[in-house]
Amino acid sequence: MAFALHRLNLEITDVTDTGPQGAGQGDAYSPSQVASRARDLGVTKVRNDTFSMFALAVLAGAFISLGALLFVVVNTGSALGFGATRLLAGVGFSLGLILVVVAGAELFTGNVLTAMAWASGLVSFREVLRSWVIVYIGNLCGALATVALVFVGRVHEFGELGAFGETLRRIAAHKLALHTSQAFALGVLGNALVCLAVWLTLAARSVTDKVLAVVFPVTAFVAIGFEHSIANMFLLPWALTLDGYRLDAILGSTWNIVVVTLGNIAGGTLLVAAVYWTIYLRKRGGP
Repeated sequence: MAFALHRLNLEITDVTDTGPQGAGQGDAYSPSQVASRARDLGVTKVRNDTFSMFALAVLAGAFISLGALLFVVVNTGSALGFGATRLLAGVGFSLGLILVVVAGAELFTGNVLTAMAWASGLVSFREVLRSWVIVYIGNLCGALATVALVFVGRVHEFGELGAFGETLRRIAAHKLALHTSQAFALGVLGNALVCLAVWLTLAARSVTDKVLAVVFPVTAFVAIGFEHSIANMFLLPWALTLDGYRLDAILGSTWNIVVVTLGNIAGGTLLVAAVYWTIYLRKRGGP
């Protein structure tokens, strides 16, 4: 009951608050309002029923895979040079998070922001951990299902002389060559930008605002070369299907995903959730 009253008070504040410059309802939510919205959304997310949570996570895994697929397309046969190609590939990859945010899905790397609800004492650590596990497994299932579809569709044969498949192999080889500390650090930085993209969408009031909020941070993280565990759940297994599932590649792919996942958790919880919780919610606590 107390939490429901708190949510109602937050909604009233959002409607009546015009901001210091007399901003109307068409303007973005203020940073402090975004922090409250992120915290309260975290409660809703971790307390969703298991089936809905898992189904939405499967969708997110597929959505991110589609963004990663477009990333490979843009990188194939480009004569624009490294920087311009990576920039366009980043815009293409943005498709995944746009679908997650606008169409609705549960993405593990964005859901680490639910740590704000736990820090405010609104949910237990067990509830947060349960949601993370279910969403992570669902994302994996969605990514692997997409791998199966693109393999059956022989997408890797597209392009001149199978150029698409060669691009995928190069991307996978680069990821497998990363040292553990390097993969972790790139995972930290990658999910800091992904969570900031999600954070910006919580300030948005329209679909257009949400799309624009996603594109720039996600494009930056892809263009620079940071790592995203859910994208790797699609790209690395897909590359494995082309090379006969060699044991060393399977072990390397698994290790990459695990290390990048840990980096993603650290980046989202420490560099985004903890920072904004400390700034805006530390003194407020729960409702």
